[in-house]
Amino acid sequence: MMALVHLWRMLVWGRRLAGHGALRPFESVRAPMALRVIARIARIGTGAPLVPDFAGGLTAVGPAAIKFGQALATRPDLIGTEAALDLVRLQDQVPPLPFAAIERSLDEALGAPWQTKFQSIDPEPVGAASMAQVHRGVTSEGRAVAIKLLRPGIEADLARAISTYEWAAAQLERLGGEFARLRPRAVIATFRTWTETELDLRREAASASELGEALLGTPDFLVPGIDWERSARRVLVIDWIDGIKLNDRERLDGIEFDRRHLASVLVDGFLAQAIGQGFFHADLHQGNLFVIPPANGQGARLAVVDFGIMGRMNRRARKYLAEILFGLITGNYKRVAEIHFEAGYVPAHHNVDAFATALRSVGEPIRGKRARDIAITDLLEGLFAITRSFDMPVQPHLLLLQKTMVMVEGVALTIDPTVNMWEMAEPYVREWVRDELGPEAQIADRLAETVHALNQLPRIFRQWVDAHPIPEAAPPGPALPVIVTRSGWSTGWLLLVLGLGVGLGHWLS
Repeated sequence: MMALVHLWRMLVWGRRLAGHGALRPFESVRAPMALRVIARIARIGTGAPLVPDFAGGLTAVGPAAIKFGQALATRPDLIGTEAALDLVRLQDQVPPLPFAAIERSLDEALGAPWQTKFQSIDPEPVGAASMAQVHRGVTSEGRAVAIKLLRPGIEADLARAISTYEWAAAQLERLGGEFARLRPRAVIATFRTWTETELDLRREAASASELGEALLGTPDFLVPGIDWERSARRVLVIDWIDGIKLNDRERLDGIEFDRRHLASVLVDGFLAQAIGQGFFHADLHQGNLFVIPPANGQGARLAVVDFGIMGRMNRRARKYLAEILFGLITGNYKRVAEIHFEAGYVPAHHNVDAFATALRSVGEPIRGKRARDIAITDLLEGLFAITRSFDMPVQPHLLLLQKTMVMVEGVALTIDPTVNMWEMAEPYVREWVRDELGPEAQIADRLAETVHALNQLPRIFRQWVDAHPIPEAAPPGPALPVIVTRSGWSTGWLLLVLGLGVGLGHWLS
């Protein structure tokens, strides 16, 4: 029965997508015959444009599809480069709800009429997205704040859509071949994680707080403070950012500021998040970034909002990333290839030198060029050709990072069109590699790992004792309450010495 429900939803959605020409790629001769027929029938009588409007099609499907489109924008290997670039336009712009339609939800979220906690709230939203909208308000203490409130019914809408996405992904993956390598179910799982996080604004508040701490060393990259008293699961209250959105080109052109410095703040701030802390804002589009104009002798600064999509990387992944970036910057393709094999990104049966040569074929043509002189479509196609040739499975934990890196580069170029991302990133990456991957850092890492291993010995010993309880009274005969080896060493001491040896060997290796 549910299969019929999923099929009906997909038919309705397909018709809306077809009306924007978004199904035209499936009419290609490379698509299965059944899919080509369905795509052609779906657009009959719709007046579909010849050039697919993927972003417009997903917007017509609904809020859940908009969020899914943002997830798909990170997967050009799955949907194609042109489609991914088009989906980058999706920045959650949907018609706002009247304040009267969400006022009751606000009262319920606050646990009291909103007038008890705010002096005023502007009924006209300053931003409307697929899952929430934002209003400007003034707290009862007189502080200007931004109030983000989830749309009524959004949880049920997303739950219905995701269940159908999961069903469709499972059908695709069962086809095997390229569909299995691209792991569509992993894409939907990542999407579910994103949306579950965004549906709890307390978690978004916590992410903003954590990011603010991570960026304390980058004073020109600001994160607004959180009003914890007024924030709840369905409402988030943060300090008001008195700045100009980066997508407001007209207002930005009307002020004087050091554009190159601000672009550097963006790049260094992102690298400090991703490589330095392993926790980064993964939705750094122009609508989420504000320029705070120069004032009181201080230059322009950058501020960020909307902390619903965040990325994390453990220390090992950050080390791999830094070495890969550094290797690409310096042209050391052999080391970049070795890192891919060490990380397990490339199956071991492939040849490291052949992979290094493949990387060189993509990297050398763009070295030394400015981003505006690089054909991003050709670059991405070359990279994805490599992933297919070397059977590289998709790494879900890197998808968000890859998407954000492309986004950061695009935003930096809007700030300063002369930006060279490699030159801008090189000082930070070089210093991080020197500090974190040098001999002293390696010794410190081994010591920390050894201490961690030694700290496990009491637990291991307790587990061994639990598995070999000592009898209350020793029975007659040669049995002893503590097992003793022929050399006279008790098993407990042998375990301790073995643990010390393993830890020391790991440190010295």
